Amino acid sequence: MRPPSSGKKTEVSHSVGKCGVSDQACHGKCQSCGIDAKPFCAGVNEVSLLTGSHTDVEASKENRGACSLNNDRADALEEEANVSTARIGHVESADPGGSVGVEKEIFMAVNEESEGEQAGATLEDLFFFNGEEDDDSDWEPASRLVVNRWFCLNCTMPNVDKITYCMNCRELPGSVVDGYDVFKKQIAQTALLSADTGLLPVSTAIGFDERMLLHSELEVKPNPHPERPDRLRAIAASLAAAGIFPSKCALVPPREITKEELLMVHSPDHIESVEQTKNMLYSYFTSDTYANGHSACAAKLAAGLCADLASLIVSGRVRNGFALVRPPGHHAGVKQAMGFCLHNNAAVAALAAKRAGAKKVLIVDWDVHHGNGTQEIFDGDKTVLYISLHRHEDGNFYPGTGAAHEVGVLDGQGFSVNIPWSRGGVGDDDYIFAFQTVVLPIASEFAADITIISAGFDAARGDPLGCCDVTPTGYSWMTSLLAGSSNGRLLVILEGGYVPGFLNSRKI
Repeated sequence: MRPPSSGKKTEVSHSVGKCGVSDQACHGKCQSCGIDAKPFCAGVNEVSLLTGSHTDVEASKENRGACSLNNDRADALEEEANVSTARIGHVESADPGGSVGVEKEIFMAVNEESEGEQAGATLEDLFFFNGEEDDDSDWEPASRLVVNRWFCLNCTMPNVDKITYCMNCRELPGSVVDGYDVFKKQIAQTALLSADTGLLPVSTAIGFDERMLLHSELEVKPNPHPERPDRLRAIAASLAAAGIFPSKCALVPPREITKEELLMVHSPDHIESVEQTKNMLYSYFTSDTYANGHSACAAKLAAGLCADLASLIVSGRVRNGFALVRPPGHHAGVKQAMGFCLHNNAAVAALAAKRAGAKKVLIVDWDVHHGNGTQEIFDGDKTVLYISLHRHEDGNFYPGTGAAHEVGVLDGQGFSVNIPWSRGGVGDDDYIFAFQTVVLPIASEFAADITIISAGFDAARGDPLGCCDVTPTGYSWMTSLLAGSSNGRLLVILEGGYVPGFLNSRKI
């Protein structure tokens, strides 16, 4: 992982005049001229130094609530592989079966227990088997073995090649790809719902477009990025397997959000910086927020689908909706992209709902990270109530915002409600208690015309970044409770997180 930038402005060798790419947006490789471009992202990169940063594994080692490697999984890996890891090579390959494979060269030690697979290991230990060199002055290799490892497309966790299913989420290596193929074939059979079509005999609309899968990290790294196309494929496959899609849903025709709509949320410079990534082969807004030549289109499609779903729900064309979109949005603020997020989808949807006639909008954000961008956008707006439940740990968990005393400003004072967890490991009981004592009473008094859920699933049990313990049952309960707070008018927008958090909580 490239270390986070210090935030200081660096010299830029890339010429704007050569290909028209602004230095403001990102650093990476220009698609037009092939020159390495490393523009400055003002005041954003420093945030990733906090613990709990989306992909900063060094920071996560210091996290007081850091998640540990599951004992069962560690034991199984050690038993199945029957190896003791001392050093790891770096040959990377792609598995045509649908999983990302990494071939590792491993030296064997006689009668030596593996330290990297012990319970309590950090996320970095989990991926790299404790890459730090131990004192091996008295160590002699007895044999040499090449062990293939594959990364689960579903949850990103590494598995030894002998294991036929993911030891973390139980997913089979190729099941996500196979299930998504079924979903794709059914898209043509699904009814389309728009403002111009007649009423359909379904109550749920889904927003999806395959072009959002083209947004991906092109720079090759040892392990896959947590926010990647496979997340959408896995969820789509699950919807088809459960019989929810296409029989119980309608599809919303995709469209790219307009610049005029985005200007209601973001600054012109921010919009332009995202748009200019079209001219870059790949680029980074922060150390963990990537873009490629398709990312600007994907971000506009995601925002456009969210806006149209919100409008359809408020107008009564459909009762509820699920925005199966990426890139996510709740970290994207007025002026900056960060935390995997480019445009703020929830904010775009809230304003679209108001244009469609909603007087008041409730946004509930249960992503394990605070939605700093959404809070910033509506900080002074009393017509949008923002409630967030997230790990905070006195500001030491990414992104560092979301303390209980942050309640909004000016007219919006009292309309930002933060429920900050002081540690990891919180589960269903904690969330349900917070809902019953804080979220629902406030939501009931506010009486929103529509509820928007920023549905990050990184607080799910087993998520390697969130390290919390919310189960599918917990997510289903929270969804049901929120549906009652606005007469069932509910829009669920996918944010970040571990896929299985959604897979078994399919209730929309």
